[in-house]
Amino acid sequence: MNACFPEIKKNFGFGCMRLPMKKGQVDLEETSRMVDSFIENGFNYFDTAHGYLGGKSETALKACLTSRHPREEYLLTNKLSRGMFQKSPEGVRKFFNSQLEACGVEYFDFYLMHAQNSEYFEEYKSCKAYETAFELKEEGKIRHVGISFHDKAEVLDRILTEYPAIELVQIQFNYLDYEDAGVQSRMCYDVCCKHGKPVVVMEPIKGGTLAHLPEEAAKVLEGLGTGASQASYALRYVASFPQIIMTLSGMNSLEQMKDNIATMGDFKPFDDQEMAAVSKVRDLVLGKRLIACTACRYCTDGCPMDIPIPDLFADLNAKSIHKDWNSDWYFMVHTQGHGKPSDCIECGQCEGVCPQHLPVIETLKKVAKVFEK
Repeated sequence: MNACFPEIKKNFGFGCMRLPMKKGQVDLEETSRMVDSFIENGFNYFDTAHGYLGGKSETALKACLTSRHPREEYLLTNKLSRGMFQKSPEGVRKFFNSQLEACGVEYFDFYLMHAQNSEYFEEYKSCKAYETAFELKEEGKIRHVGISFHDKAEVLDRILTEYPAIELVQIQFNYLDYEDAGVQSRMCYDVCCKHGKPVVVMEPIKGGTLAHLPEEAAKVLEGLGTGASQASYALRYVASFPQIIMTLSGMNSLEQMKDNIATMGDFKPFDDQEMAAVSKVRDLVLGKRLIACTACRYCTDGCPMDIPIPDLFADLNAKSIHKDWNSDWYFMVHTQGHGKPSDCIECGQCEGVCPQHLPVIETLKKVAKVFEK
């Protein structure tokens, strides 16, 4: 049990942004198997948002979780996402009620102001989104109010100072981003500690990057002799920090879930040798100067040219790591029926929503230079 939130059974959560897909739809059979396995192994925390999987995540949870398991068996987190509600207290309530219906529940255990940064925070303040969420908590429709956050530590400090009733903070945190100047994982974590706020972590494996390491980095972890997966080290690293109460993983197969459950079901904090090993891995990976994309796909939702940006960035990363890998073929597959990087009209919407603050436009030019021959 968790001291801050006793209803949380274990410190590992099912992030529902990367559910298994089949022909453009959520694979409900595989997702149901994953949900059942998760609950059977003593875990109960599920995390979703309306925009995940193009609006399919919430309804998939209704089909695979909330309609199949008693309400006391699970905790459900949802989020108030920018651009999906009218900017007024009434608009917040209307959107919130539609989320309850989509998920098939009467209340959310945790409800977060989604992807807060300096710009979004001012918008949410102007329409009294925070105040409305606290009212919904008083009405019993929300158990706990929090935020998810993508910005500098100083912005997080301001939000927590202005709204001390916030109960928890969800941040991006992993060993690759720990000292990253853009993500500021460590600095944001320190702000949460300063304000006494429990931390929920997203992207502990950085969109799969830390489960598919370059060969020389992978050998460092293999040298520890445990036989554990690369992903397991990433999860345990995060969960070893005392203020972190929940580590989310966006799993898209039962195989991934089984590995993560084995890691977190019998959790053991990092020792000094493991901490030194991931520090070396971090230096090796960062030395590759890879594109720090986590494949959240926020950039693709509004792309007017339908460019599969995360897939193309993954192709360029793969070419950088594996010189003999057939990334050119994958580039062709990824652009089939979609825009090419050279089709970019530089509208900038992708950069405005990127949680990693990537220079997407300039990076697409690099992809075009490498692949469009």
